[in-house]
Amino acid sequence: MPEPKWTPRTVLVAAIGAALIGGGTVLGGWLLAALFTGFTSDPADLRKPAPEPAVAEMRVDGEGPPPPSFSRDFMSVAAHPAAAQTGARILSEGGNAIDAMIAAQMVLNLVEPQSSGIGGGAFLLYWDAGEKRLYTYDGRETAPMAADGTLFVKSDGSEKGYFEALKGGRSVGVPGLLRMLEMAHDAHGARSFAGLLEPAALLAEKGFPISPRLHGLLERVEHLGEMPAAARFFYSDDGMPWPVGHMLRNPAFAETLRTIQRDGVDAFYDGPIAEAIVTAVRDAPANPGVLSLEDMRTYQAKRRDNLCAPYRIFTVCGMPPPSSGGLATLQILGLLEQSRIGLFPPTHPQSIQRFAEAMRFAHADRDRYIGDTDFVDVPVAGMLDRNYLATRAGAMDFTDAVKGKAPFGFPPGAPGGPPPAEDAAEEPPSTTHLSMVDAEGNVAVMTSSVEFAFGSGVWVKGFLLNNQLTDFAWPSTSAPDGGPHPNRMQPGKRPRSSMSPTIVLAPHGRPRLAIGSPGGSRIIGYTAKTIVGVLDWELNVQEAIEVPHFLNRNGPLELEADSAVADLAGVLRAQGYEVEVEAMTSGLHGVEMIAGELTGGADPRREGRAVGGPQLEPGLYAGFDRVVPDFVPPVE
Repeated sequence: MPEPKWTPRTVLVAAIGAALIGGGTVLGGWLLAALFTGFTSDPADLRKPAPEPAVAEMRVDGEGPPPPSFSRDFMSVAAHPAAAQTGARILSEGGNAIDAMIAAQMVLNLVEPQSSGIGGGAFLLYWDAGEKRLYTYDGRETAPMAADGTLFVKSDGSEKGYFEALKGGRSVGVPGLLRMLEMAHDAHGARSFAGLLEPAALLAEKGFPISPRLHGLLERVEHLGEMPAAARFFYSDDGMPWPVGHMLRNPAFAETLRTIQRDGVDAFYDGPIAEAIVTAVRDAPANPGVLSLEDMRTYQAKRRDNLCAPYRIFTVCGMPPPSSGGLATLQILGLLEQSRIGLFPPTHPQSIQRFAEAMRFAHADRDRYIGDTDFVDVPVAGMLDRNYLATRAGAMDFTDAVKGKAPFGFPPGAPGGPPPAEDAAEEPPSTTHLSMVDAEGNVAVMTSSVEFAFGSGVWVKGFLLNNQLTDFAWPSTSAPDGGPHPNRMQPGKRPRSSMSPTIVLAPHGRPRLAIGSPGGSRIIGYTAKTIVGVLDWELNVQEAIEVPHFLNRNGPLELEADSAVADLAGVLRAQGYEVEVEAMTSGLHGVEMIAGELTGGADPRREGRAVGGPQLEPGLYAGFDRVVPDFVPPVE
């Protein structure tokens, strides 16, 4: 994989005046005023996007990486070309970014069921261009009221392993996606909610072709075979996954969407659909669960306070707890601000070491402090305090000494008491991310998930249910040598997440970058690296996405296999790191906004596409031929 283009930078010294994002707090209403160094400069638009992609990485469809998409109208970026086209079509017809997000997500539920859907949850950030105001929405799943720390304890008193626990009904949290989308649409939507479900309903009725990624995952996952309802849908009678290009119809999902179109989102949380969900969970052939109708009826999406902090001359806004993504990403950037990472090319050992150290220390604090703030006190402002971050940055190790686990710090406002037992919870790389920008300049970014690939495997009414309860601290029972974990399971609690939908604001206060990714706890590093790629390494969003991954989640230094950084394993081991070289299938999807020009970037490691006005294609089946080249759409 050739190294992305890197250009030498001039140094700009700039002062940011007061920055306050309406509709919430910026670190509780901080006055963001400081002197920042080390960024290049064209004050009007900061940098023009480069016209060519930087990395020739193989896509699942064998076409090579997509070029960046350019538009002056709108941009829709999603994990499947059909979903991206659907979002773009809504935008072209006068819908706004929230409308496009809803329509594209419903299509993803159908064509990318392994990653997200109405049986799961999500986090969403929305920039209202007219109000010049940021809104933050939480649609994370909640633990049933009958759930507690013994949920995954076997009859002999031992704890179930992660892969034993995830399958079946016991891991299912109350789905939050639809309630959150309803809340955001009520506040910001331009078109009818029912109409936005129509493209997905039609595709469910008419059928859609299986993509290479969906087929490949069906070949590899094991737990679906133990769930008869899901197996009947995803596999043929001889137990083989449907082949690439097979036209798969989902009339049950179409019926579910038609019910919601007619009766509203309430029909999902109270009535026959909710009853079917509860029955499927409680009667699951593996690990029957404890979800109740009352859990469904009482679920609430939440509007959260905004979480923003300065980086260089910019303001970066992310998702607050119960996600750890926003806080950890902002900590990484705050630590990097001390190191001037942009002085080195992206794949230089010095860049990797600086980024790895910032990640190592940020993950130490993440693991110690972050949980659902409705249940535990999280020192949010203290973790982003500039003096605290300067102290933490001073402890980062740039010598060749052997690197162990970084210790957590003691930010202002940190809770007392003994440290919690270590959390060994898995966060598999599933999930999906969407970024939308409309013609008015409204921006929506959403990361959505059912947790593991195909979630719990519980199939009901044409969709899969999540296994998000396995995102609580693992093991789920308290350890005798530690205090209670902030991410311990409790009734009604939202499990900690790493999802990191992010909007970066330029000095003039308008959005500069919208970005996010799937990938479990690696999401944090994927997102932070891409932000650094755009703001420090002067890459366009597509190039920044394609920079090879290098991560440190306070453990081994992870390098992306078959990339330029994998060749540096020996050099980095000499710097004291334990190094692992692994495949990393991020799904970064972003939009850059510079002087009225939109640049969309889609991750070549999955099947995503960026679609603006020039890339919009007509018809319900637009985009499917990008992943199934021989696909011939049926007559519409």
